[in-house]
Amino acid sequence: MQSHLQEFIDFLNFEKGASKHTVSNYKRDILQFFKFAKDKNIDREFFKKYLDQMEDKGYSPSTRMRKQAALKTFFHYLIAEDKIKEDPSADLKLPKLGRRLPKAISIAEVFSIIKSAVKNKRDFAIIELLYATGMRASELISVQLNDVNLDAGFIKCTGKGDKERIVPVGEAAKKAVEEYMKNERPTLLKGRTQDTLFIDRNGTQMSRQALWNIIKKYVLKSGIRLKTSTHTFRHSFATHLLERGADIRTVQEMLGHSNIATTEIYTAVSRERLKKIYMNAHPRA
Repeated sequence: MQSHLQEFIDFLNFEKGASKHTVSNYKRDILQFFKFAKDKNIDREFFKKYLDQMEDKGYSPSTRMRKQAALKTFFHYLIAEDKIKEDPSADLKLPKLGRRLPKAISIAEVFSIIKSAVKNKRDFAIIELLYATGMRASELISVQLNDVNLDAGFIKCTGKGDKERIVPVGEAAKKAVEEYMKNERPTLLKGRTQDTLFIDRNGTQMSRQALWNIIKKYVLKSGIRLKTSTHTFRHSFATHLLERGADIRTVQEMLGHSNIATTEIYTAVSRERLKKIYMNAHPRA
């Protein structure tokens, strides 16, 4: 497990867009757990023992919850990436402090970010495709050329657990990707070959960090102050579809959620956004 810690930190930084404070705390909490574990077998009973000793040492409930959350998030990541077979924290529940809703930005804010990237064909295509498909960062950078069928208007996406799904691509994203493939990608390749759709300046597969830097660049350029990551486009994709009447089962399929309960959280996001619009716009709200 310890050998995959840096990969997990990269995931928090470049895909989830977690704050520096959160990343620092999670890393410290996980390293503390490894120090306690040493070379012992990490199973459910051992994990429960670790939680008990945290309580014995007098950690506050909020600190214990954060440490548990860090480890559960780490184990969940390892399961999703097929690094481990069993999650030692799977049936150990965290205390409930209320559900945190994923953050989505408005349609106008999405369009502003897209517009800010229009002069760079690759970056423009990336942002259009993120919003058009709701793909995760790791999914987008892994798209292969033979996964793309723009004539039919879809892209094959490989998600968590190597599960494949087909996601539709709208006309705006389709045109942006076509323009990139025709006029920008060959320039970046400089005669080299590469099977992934999006490549960096060296003609190699784009990294999560490079993708995160692209999003950060155009968020700043557009003047949007709300914290925005690659995952924000996924949240916004789902929220905007549901707000405009899309069926939740269809959104679930496009997001690649195995459990519809994961998708249902976006209905709460939609209600919250509608409420804010109402409170700001209605003369007697």
